[in-house]
Amino acid sequence: MDKKTIKVSDLPSFDPARYLRDDKDIAAYLTQIIEEGDSGELAHALGVAARARGMTQIAEAAGIGRESLYKALRADASPRFDTIAKVCKALGVRIVVQAKHPA
Repeated sequence: MDKKTIKVSDLPSFDPARYLRDDKDIAAYLTQIIEEGDSGELAHALGVAARARGMTQIAEAAGIGRESLYKALRADASPRFDTIAKVCKALGVRIVVQAKHPA
């Protein structure tokens, strides 16, 4: 039996932005990220969603410079809450807080 070695560089790249087609997809994606609790991952996920919609369009709608938005939404960034709120509004989603254990 011949075993072929596959190089990582030969694998297709995965870009989640390709699968975020509408507000509902973006909301579900961001909700999952928030539930995981990693603030760096949230910044990255907002960047993915912004790319899905068009970074320039989201930057304009959020009132943030495009380059500043890229910097704020890197995986290693810790964006301020007001930045997160502006980007969410520009994306057409909102952050909702729910009780962890409903009564």
